[in-house]
Amino acid sequence: MPREIITLQVGQCGNQIGGEFWKQLCLEHGIESGDGTLKELPEQHNIMGNNNNNFGRQQQQLGGQQGVDDRKDVFFYQSDDDRYTPRALLMDLEPRVVNKLAHSNQKLFNPENVFVSPDGGGAGNNWASGFRQGQEHCEQILDMIDREADNSDSLEGFVLCHSIAGGTGSGMGSYLLERLNDHFPKKLVQTYSVFPSWQDQQSDVVVQPYNSLLTLKRLTLNADAVVVLDNTALNRIAVERLRIPNPTVDHLNSLVATIMAASTTTLRYPSYMNNDLIGLLATLIPTPRCHFLMTGYTPIELGGGTGVGTTSESGGMIRKTTVLDVMRRLTQPKNVMVSANTKSGCYISMLNIIQGNNIDPTDIHKALQRIRDKSSLNFIPWGPASIQVALARKSPFVETRHKVSGFLLANHTSMAELFDRLLTQYDLIKKRNAFLDQYRREPMFAESLDEFDSARETVASLVEEYRACERQDYVQYGIQNSGAAAGSDGYQSSSQQQQTGSTARAY
Repeated sequence: MPREIITLQVGQCGNQIGGEFWKQLCLEHGIESGDGTLKELPEQHNIMGNNNNNFGRQQQQLGGQQGVDDRKDVFFYQSDDDRYTPRALLMDLEPRVVNKLAHSNQKLFNPENVFVSPDGGGAGNNWASGFRQGQEHCEQILDMIDREADNSDSLEGFVLCHSIAGGTGSGMGSYLLERLNDHFPKKLVQTYSVFPSWQDQQSDVVVQPYNSLLTLKRLTLNADAVVVLDNTALNRIAVERLRIPNPTVDHLNSLVATIMAASTTTLRYPSYMNNDLIGLLATLIPTPRCHFLMTGYTPIELGGGTGVGTTSESGGMIRKTTVLDVMRRLTQPKNVMVSANTKSGCYISMLNIIQGNNIDPTDIHKALQRIRDKSSLNFIPWGPASIQVALARKSPFVETRHKVSGFLLANHTSMAELFDRLLTQYDLIKKRNAFLDQYRREPMFAESLDEFDSARETVASLVEEYRACERQDYVQYGIQNSGAAAGSDGYQSSSQQQQTGSTARAY
């Protein structure tokens, strides 16, 4: 039975990357992105080769393409006229992006799952305004989520797409994270969170350190897993690897959609392992607080259904790809999509998803042995040092120029560098109390600005915990600091841990 996942797209950025994500999923599952109908399976592809397969018969009964062994039901459901509809909610406080997305895919998305604030004024890049408006419209949004959850046979959790630097994705997204924990305490909450570029010339939001810090507190306390999409690293990869001199938002969104689709491959094209979200995340997150994951992908090729021209990191040339070559490239710092130095610090956990239709498992073992012999990767001293590998098949509807591709999902202590950078930017403007008037106009900050101090303390303790992971005595870390946990937001008490997600309980 498929474990369904509901996608929540919040704010301008969340809906833009969500729209590209659904284009990619429709492409990989042979669904017309305009109306949700099924395409014919290309004649040269025959995934199963044996129509006696029980799963294949089940897919035929469900209306899927004959011979395609996939799980569309994880992210889609079928309407009465057999069209496939995404399990997605599109939410924004101003109508431009959502209306454009809904209009261009009129027969794909459920119009009842689109929410736009009645006044349409947006949040003005103000986290507090987005949070307040989330509270005001909470009942309507939760009704939409409840209706979608009731339409699922075995709901596993939620995926939230948003940015942490603006107003709606950060503020309203933060409020939704808190309410999802209260409303669905036993469901997983994973986010795809876009982190801003801290280069001055690329930022048009002066208060993004405030918004990012306040959002990061909720991501720490209320999410089970956060896939970090770092704008700085995405721009670098587009320029250096794809050779795009001035990457546009469409290029970056296409890159994000590729990452998101690759991270869900084992859920949609099941194999023996990592068939559900809990199985995917369980071994990556050994402790509840350190749940921020970095990604990598190789070889990168943009195009197909992404809305941008075909662009390849090999500059149009087709190179030979092997399992060993792909796994080596995934661990190189230049291929990691977070602006942190993975040569310093150590890996807490690592998962490689290798995509290909004719991969010999012995190639996996040989590649792992070669990487282990080189001893080029540093792992935590207090846990097992292993690279997990999952095999996934390629979609029969997408023609790729390479036989093997790989996706990296890793938990690394260098993530603390990213949070440290945020704290530095926050301290620069907070010590002058700059740009705080717009926050004081909102109810949360009308009486005091203590929430900023609380958020900073939470993020600072997160940085400290990631760095503590590099030490042998980390297993004693929580015990040593349990006294401090009771009186501050720095470390969760037992009651807080019960409220802040199902990671610790489920794992």
